[in-house]
Amino acid sequence: MRWALVRVVVAVTAMVVLAFAVPLGLVVREMARDRALTNAERQAAAIGPALAITTDRTQLDRAVASTQAGADGRIAVHVPAAGSGGEVEIGRQWVTRADLDTASRLGRASTLRVPGGYALLQPTAVSSGSIAVVEVFVPEGEVTRGVTAAWAVLALVGAGLVVGSVAVADRLGTRLVRPARRLAAAARDLGQGRLGVRVREDGPSELRAAAVAFNSMADKVAQLLANERELAADLSHRLRTPLTVLRLNAASLGDGPAAEQTRQAVAQLEREVDQIIRTARGQAQHSASASAAAAGCDAAEVIRERMAFWSALAEDQGRRVSTAGVDRPARVPVARAELAAALDALLGNVFRHTPEGTAFAVDVHSSEDAVIVLVSDAGPGIKDPAAALRRGQGDGRPGSTGLGLDIVRRVAESTGGDVALGRSVLGGTEVRVWLALQPRTRIGARRGHRVVRRRRGLAAGSWVSRMRPSRNRRTAPSRLLAAAAENVRRRDG
Repeated sequence: MRWALVRVVVAVTAMVVLAFAVPLGLVVREMARDRALTNAERQAAAIGPALAITTDRTQLDRAVASTQAGADGRIAVHVPAAGSGGEVEIGRQWVTRADLDTASRLGRASTLRVPGGYALLQPTAVSSGSIAVVEVFVPEGEVTRGVTAAWAVLALVGAGLVVGSVAVADRLGTRLVRPARRLAAAARDLGQGRLGVRVREDGPSELRAAAVAFNSMADKVAQLLANERELAADLSHRLRTPLTVLRLNAASLGDGPAAEQTRQAVAQLEREVDQIIRTARGQAQHSASASAAAAGCDAAEVIRERMAFWSALAEDQGRRVSTAGVDRPARVPVARAELAAALDALLGNVFRHTPEGTAFAVDVHSSEDAVIVLVSDAGPGIKDPAAALRRGQGDGRPGSTGLGLDIVRRVAESTGGDVALGRSVLGGTEVRVWLALQPRTRIGARRGHRVVRRRRGLAAGSWVSRMRPSRNRRTAPSRLLAAAAENVRRRDG
């Protein structure tokens, strides 16, 4: 689709360029020719006053030499014989005698094609009453002067338009193809049995509608399979009653090989039914949890919901609350309940560790690779951010255990992201939760618990993050951080 769109745009643009450039190039050539011939007419007209008062060769030679074309040897004067005077010929003749006679007889200027250029024939009345002809030679280079440069400019403009159209078509094709490829990849994953796969609902309206339909279909398929497993578990459970009767009847058979074999068969059948029930319900629970995490949720919607809950308490305590970026959808691969728990932990820390009346804000910034949630406050800040990120330690203040941030960290790391603490533009603490969207950025095995200090343009202080792989930092969209910083400064500055 992408290259087909590029080819169509190139073809259309090329036709448009040709439709305008070819006529314009012809017009430029005609204008250059008219300019050269008009200049030749002015040169011929400069000889007219001299011919009107004299036919003396010396005077006419002086008049011809005073013109630019005459100095270059490109003007010839042909004065016919009249009375006692003979015929006067000045300069080189470029046309035939018949052409001169025709121009003298017609009495109007004419242009003839001659070897090496054009010849302008200008009839002029002389003092003797006869008609002289002034011949001006216009070389080919004079006729085509500037045409090559003009055509080169037109060609460059046309090539620039084609290249620009290719770039625009490529960007548009990428915007169309990327959601389609994600949809195709998700369909393949679903066909391979990964029921938790979902598609981001972005791109053109048609592809968004297709993504919504695919996610709805995937949810329905997962629900149907879960219902089937639950039905299998229920049907297996219903076998317990007749199995109990069989076990009791087998127990009353007495002793003997046949009775013992019957009791063993009943016991084995009970074990198989129990195994079927446990397997069916276990698969249903695992599928439900995996589907919830993979389907994810809209972070902006969850933030709006939780902020509506906490805003009542903030109003009672006189806290100024602000949000940014929550008006646009921002889907993340996190279950709704887990993201809500992480937000409650962060907002609870704000209320627990800052004085009443302290302002706080929640911002959301999204890109193709990640969604960043920023929770900032105007409180006293955290003295030791590195210690605050260690599980079970907190920041050393009363009532601080660090378990809330550990919940947030686990949610972020489940997507391949991380959590960082820094100084907010409000003056207090800013918690940055990085939720990765692309599977290739998922963090695998963790090697130790390192604290890496890096400067970020997102806040006035330094960021302190825990267990941050260098590879993911190199691929992180730095422009997203810059945009986040700019939005926060613009809102609070």
